[in-house]
Order: sequence, then structure tokens, then C-alpha cells
Amino acid sequence: MLDVEVIADPAAAVSALDPIRGRLLAALTEPASAATLASRMGMARQKVNYHLRALEDHQLVTEAGERRWGGLRERLLVATAASYVVSPGALGPVASDPGRSDDRLSASYLIALSARVVREVGDLWRTARTSNKRLPTLSIDAVIRFRSPAERAAFTKDLSDAVTSLAARYHDESDSDGRSYRLVVAAYPKPKEDA
Repeated sequence: MLDVEVIADPAAAVSALDPIRGRLLAALTEPASAATLASRMGMARQKVNYHLRALEDHQLVTEAGERRWGGLRERLLVATAASYVVSPGALGPVASDPGRSDDRLSASYLIALSARVVREVGDLWRTARTSNKRLPTLSIDAVIRFRSPAERAAFTKDLSDAVTSLAARYHDESDSDGRSYRLVVAAYPKPKEDA
């Protein structure tokens, strides 16, 4: 089971976003049969089977074995991932695109940029898994508390200068065997923690 799967297919996204199917996916972190799920969720087994088949058609669940009860055979299914993210690519031409925004300091630009990261990394990761390869990435996640807007502005300038300097030092356009990486740095107010 993957930690997270990026859903790029629009039909799979619709399937995963169905409330009943979402509950089934959440319940299938461990293998279970339709009968077990029906009992847990207070639903008819036939209805659970219908939704499980739809999830299986979109590769959101997979067979994890079987068990026998007397003369009956029960298929056990498990979710293909512990959690899912819908790729903006599943929205087709209405998907968010940072190229459509002129204001690089706006929330909409940051959201579009983040959506592009999900789409691109999801596609690259799917290709890497198909080739049985790892996808080399780098992530930095930090929380910084600024005393004032002036300090935040000074930090932004220092960070920009540092990134520009590092990019100039390590970027090599002349190496045809080199691989280009996209670097995204984002900052936004940290949401308050739920009590």
C-alpha cells in the first residue's frame, strides 16, 4: 500500500470523491470483505459490493486475498493507498495554472503553483513506479515566526538572494546530460491549530 496516491484520471477522482466510496477507502487500510464492510458501515452487502467494484475498476482498491466460510469464498480487498490527492490535471482545461496569474504575491498564484507541484510530481512519481525507480525529490518544511512585517520582508529578500546565488552557482545549462529541477519556495500564514 502506498502512503499517498495522486489520482489523475477524472473518472477515478469522481469515484473517490463519492461519500460512500470515500468511507470505504478509509475503512480499507486493512484487507476486508464486502460482508465485513457492510456490517461495519450498516449497509447492504450488495450496495457495498457495487461501490467496491467501482473503486476496483479505477484501481483504488485491489484484491488482497480470500477467505473461506464453509463452502463460500470471500474476496478480501484493500485500498491501494493510505490516502489520496486529486491531481488538478483531472480537471482538464479548468485546472489551476500559475501561468494565468500576473500577481506572484497572491493567494491564487500560490494555490496554482501548489496545484502544479501536485500534478507534476504525481505524474513523475507514477512514471517512476511503473519503471520500478525512485523519484529523487527535496522537501523543506519549516515554521518561522516574524516579529514584524519588516522582518518578514527582510527575510524574503535574504532568502531570494540566497536562492539566486545558489541557482547561479549550481545551474549548468551546458550539460546536456544534466537534469533540470523545479524549485518552489512558498510562505503563508500558518493556520491556527485545532483545539
